[in-house]
Amino acid sequence: MKLKICGMRESVNVSKVIALKPDYMGFIFYPESSRFVGDLEYNIISLVKSQGIEPVAVFVNASMETMIQTCTWYGFTHVQLHGDETPQTCEVLRTKGLQVIKAFSVADSSDLKKTAVYENCCDYFLFDTKTALSGGSGRHFDWDLLKDYSGTKPFFLSGGIGVDDAEKVKAFYHPLLLGIDLNSRFEIEPAVKEVGLLKCFINQLMEK
Repeated sequence: MKLKICGMRESVNVSKVIALKPDYMGFIFYPESSRFVGDLEYNIISLVKSQGIEPVAVFVNASMETMIQTCTWYGFTHVQLHGDETPQTCEVLRTKGLQVIKAFSVADSSDLKKTAVYENCCDYFLFDTKTALSGGSGRHFDWDLLKDYSGTKPFFLSGGIGVDDAEKVKAFYHPLLLGIDLNSRFEIEPAVKEVGLLKCFINQLMEK
């Protein structure tokens, strides 16, 4: 079970979360998000990578130029696309050496059908709760809907996962479940994670 902690920004908080050894750490480059990185400190991504953690740049309908420039400047290895990006956009990003995570908002099983045209141009999918916003809702969707996912891409499970969901996560099974994405329900305030809650959750996941 891979662990992705998203919505990071503040250098001190990033350093504390790094100590928990997540597999991925996400930084949001969407100006309308309360977790927008703004002028992210340049050396943060190098620090993340030095600890064996994959840094993920999260975009929502950003221009190709913006995405490539951002990833090149900071040294991101992955992009997560949370908007209406096309399969062609995903393919171009992969030709630039980036691994692509395409996010899909899920309210019913018909939403899973949208993944089909992205099968050959993405590395992973991420399934999140459908809301009027682009992620960060703090709410679950019905995970049983994923029984209808018959694609071939491994996926991250996202959407309102909190410290009290450890047993539910452990009980959930899908052969293509790669990992879980944690964000808003572990925050003291937007973009600042409560390290104690994260540690508690991780410990619960590791218990048999």
